Amino acid sequence: MEADRSEALPTARRPHRLAGGQPGLLEPGASTDPYRLRLYRILRTDFPLGYDPGLGAWLLSRYTDVALALTDPRFTGYPRDGAPRGPVPAPLGLCRGSLVCTPLPGSGTDRIPGSTPATASAVERAAYVLARRIAGRDQADLVDEFCRWLPAGLSSPGLNARVRTGGGTADCARHTGLRERALASFLANMLDDPDLLAAVAGGTGAGPGAGPGAEAGTGTLLDRAWTETLRRDPPVQIVLRRTRTEVRVSGGTLPAGAPVACLIGAAGRDPARFAAPDRFDPLRADADPLLTGPAGCPAALLGRLEAEHGLRALLTAMPGIRWADGFRPASSGVLTRGPRTLLVQPS
Repeated sequence: MEADRSEALPTARRPHRLAGGQPGLLEPGASTDPYRLRLYRILRTDFPLGYDPGLGAWLLSRYTDVALALTDPRFTGYPRDGAPRGPVPAPLGLCRGSLVCTPLPGSGTDRIPGSTPATASAVERAAYVLARRIAGRDQADLVDEFCRWLPAGLSSPGLNARVRTGGGTADCARHTGLRERALASFLANMLDDPDLLAAVAGGTGAGPGAGPGAEAGTGTLLDRAWTETLRRDPPVQIVLRRTRTEVRVSGGTLPAGAPVACLIGAAGRDPARFAAPDRFDPLRADADPLLTGPAGCPAALLGRLEAEHGLRALLTAMPGIRWADGFRPASSGVLTRGPRTLLVQPS
């Protein structure tokens, strides 16, 4: 059982309590850092099922309950019934769940399902152009000068036309804010671990145009690091669902027709499911792809490619990249979340 030590926090940093003592998810102060405020921890241990009037939904914070809401056919999309329902994964991660944008089929020839050589090449070229632009700086902000521009440049009509499903344009791939936050979280986690960076740098090869062997040693590691980032630091913290009938969960019974807020940020750090849940560990034995969203979604596909090629481009252009003196990355937000600044010294 996790202890609630929130009373030891300064008053301004304590989670605001609703009637009955339940923390308010959208109350003043809660959105700054729900992890440090222990808001998610309190919900998991003391209020696994409770109604939040500010959000207008029942809250699910335990992994087992969130997994049920994302995959069980007794839950559907909210507010529309046309959104995917179990056993098809619900829209989450980088997937917006657009009705005209269904998961891409795997090509069977690429390591990342649904990717094509043209898409991967476009991502790689854009990443190296951006990395070279900031390589000579004394200091740079990767959020403003890399994470924001890489997804934006890859959402042009020309590239989008190559990421299609059933004749419909990949609408979710055109919205770049979530990919920006996910890329920033991924880079923050990787730059925080010199050993991981060294392992990736050892397999970067000569940069653009290097043969397939140049990527073979780090591909799996980068894939796992990306999945671990979406577990530990999801860009979307809350996914809304709706019950189609009464559903029993660990904290009680949800009524039929009830809006349900799946707290992805809380579920991804549930110690009942993940060992040392606050630690970033790409090699963890209990990795789980459920919380990353549909693997074939065009937005998820582009996000994974941006993370992989983006990090390789930065390490090739700036082998000595490190945090600026005195800087430590910090994320914020409770609906969507990610670092707002990543100050680095390129060399």
